[in-house]
Amino acid sequence: MNALTGAGCSGVAFAQPGFHALWNGRDLSDFRLDTPSLWSVENGMIVGRSPGIRYNEFLRTKKSYADFHLKAEFRMTDPTGKANSGIQFRSKETDPPSHEVIGYQADLGAQYWGCLYDESRRKRVLVQARPEVIAKLDKAAWNHYEIEARGPHIILRLNGETTVDYTETEPGIEGAGFLALQLHSGPPLEMRWRGLLIREL
Repeated sequence: MNALTGAGCSGVAFAQPGFHALWNGRDLSDFRLDTPSLWSVENGMIVGRSPGIRYNEFLRTKKSYADFHLKAEFRMTDPTGKANSGIQFRSKETDPPSHEVIGYQADLGAQYWGCLYDESRRKRVLVQARPEVIAKLDKAAWNHYEIEARGPHIILRLNGETTVDYTETEPGIEGAGFLALQLHSGPPLEMRWRGLLIREL
């Protein structure tokens, strides 16, 4: 599958058997909105704009998910080439609550495209994406991410190609939690998200 093009629209337009839209496509009422100034809805797309922020910021689902298959289209505008974003899953709040969250992240941006990262827990890349897959990306275009999580088994795909096939072996790792879109601290960037579809397994 090649990078995706076309006008923005909500996940409803991309409905597929067994999948439903993650959000209503109109407003952000399906999410926990910690920093309203950074997030908006435009033409059925979720838009996150960072002017350069001190802390990571997240747009979190109110619902928790355990085993699921998520599909999402995204486009990053990154003037510096150093910005970072991603999709959190099976995530939870820090204790005490802060701007940060804890959990798996399907990473994107900078040197992290297609990687599986463990946010604020083990704080490291769990699986590095295959370089030959990342080399094909048009990083300024619309691209497609998929996350499949079934028990300890996690698969990530970028534009239909598997970048991560990981089985969790460490005890005590959360098996359910919210999903969240990330704006990473640091350089300015804009993230656009559309076609957010989920199927619970």
